[in-house]
Amino acid sequence: MLCNLLNVAKSVGVNKMVQTVSVPYPLGDPNLSPEEEWKLRYHRVGVALDALTKDIEDQTVFPTKI
Repeated sequence: MLCNLLNVAKSVGVNKMVQTVSVPYPLGDPNLSPEEEWKLRYHRVGVALDALTKDIEDQTVFPTKI
């Protein structure tokens, strides 16, 4: 799950979590250039897609680099 409020996601039992940017802009940042925002979105969605392929035992937050 792409989520901003990790503590809420954990408390409701989400198993796979990817941190988003903010509540109003989960996969974007209006302060970035369009090119940089595209890189940010591409990276976060890529992490989320990779998370879907992973077998996990416990709740896991998948790290992002951007």
